[in-house]
Amino acid sequence: MLTLVAAVMHASWNAIVKVVMDRAVVLGLIALSHTAVGAVMIAIAGIPNPASWPFILASTLLHYGYYVCLHHAYRVGDLSQVYPLARGLAPLLVALGAWAFAGETMSPAAWGAVLLASAGISALAFSRRGGMWDHPPTLFYTVATGLIIASYSVVDGMGVRLAGQPLAYMGWLFVWEFPVFVTVLLRRRRTLHAIPLAGVVKGIGGGLLSVAAYSLVIYAATLAPLAAISAVRESSVIIAALIGTLLLGESHWRQRCGAAAVVAVGIAFLATLK
Repeated sequence: MLTLVAAVMHASWNAIVKVVMDRAVVLGLIALSHTAVGAVMIAIAGIPNPASWPFILASTLLHYGYYVCLHHAYRVGDLSQVYPLARGLAPLLVALGAWAFAGETMSPAAWGAVLLASAGISALAFSRRGGMWDHPPTLFYTVATGLIIASYSVVDGMGVRLAGQPLAYMGWLFVWEFPVFVTVLLRRRRTLHAIPLAGVVKGIGGGLLSVAAYSLVIYAATLAPLAAISAVRESSVIIAALIGTLLLGESHWRQRCGAAAVVAVGIAFLATLK
């Protein structure tokens, strides 16, 4: 349930990033929100165990790359294309990463559910009508985003288990996003005065949704296998596909919503497995 709530939050803040005029500024405000919430978490929970610090560092660097790739992916592609493929790569790659590096095993049925979810998610982006094969920049940034998502999902899933206190791990992870805000501030310092108040509110609101969503996912990693968490989390692609096609007016809604239904079957099947 925690992961499903996080999925709705995650799709919502990605939709905010997609529709705003200056995505870099909104991503900077999201990073600022992360930093503020992280500082509160640190004040409450303190410092995590030393064994978790290499994971915090690795995840921080991966998140910097995530912001860059996500910004460019939404600059050139649709929400109902970019989000499904970027998130769709994650369940299978996280399952492989958790198997290779965290020693987690899954039954053949669970692997089948992960593969089904990943296939349905990828079909959302690679349908014959409205696919992205003919637009290499969209494909490149989207695949890069997906690889980074899978990487930091495995890193954080392992790191939070070593932290001793999940809240401390989250706090230090979030607070190190401050350089993202500073970078955006410096690059946009001449145009900041032109940003409407509504844009600032959207950025901060998106940041709060983002930090709440990922906090729930990290906490869930202390309770369940990483691959299962990742696959259930990707139910957000269903929400994103609906937002993109029905609310933002993106094309080929039948194909994309049909593929989202395949995702739902895979996720529901996975949720029934131990």
